[in-house]
Amino acid sequence: MRCTGCGECCRETEMLLSNADVERLRRLGYPRERFAVRGPDGLVRLRNQAGWCVFYDREAARCRVYEHRPVGCSTYPVIFSTEEGIVVDGLCPERGSVSREELEAKGRIVLRHVATILREARG
Repeated sequence: MRCTGCGECCRETEMLLSNADVERLRRLGYPRERFAVRGPDGLVRLRNQAGWCVFYDREAARCRVYEHRPVGCSTYPVIFSTEEGIVVDGLCPERGSVSREELEAKGRIVLRHVATILREARG
């Protein structure tokens, strides 16, 4: 897919985090409470600050932790929808540039990631 770096995927993010995502970001020196929040559903998500992902640098229009970003961020705009399953997020301006092959490959990663998160949430 093509990415224009528009940052729309970082606006009002609801990105789920696995324990591995959290640990990878903690190893970079970020305290968990700075970047993670537990939702009412018990799942851990990236924190927003002023409407943007806490790691999104609006001035530079880039992610501060890009090389270590959460799995869900690396597979975006391929997401899991509870209504439709694996889909390309309609919010992404470059959604049309995702190939069928990329959708399938990233979709498998997304499904494994969501299963891991749900398993972790059950304890």
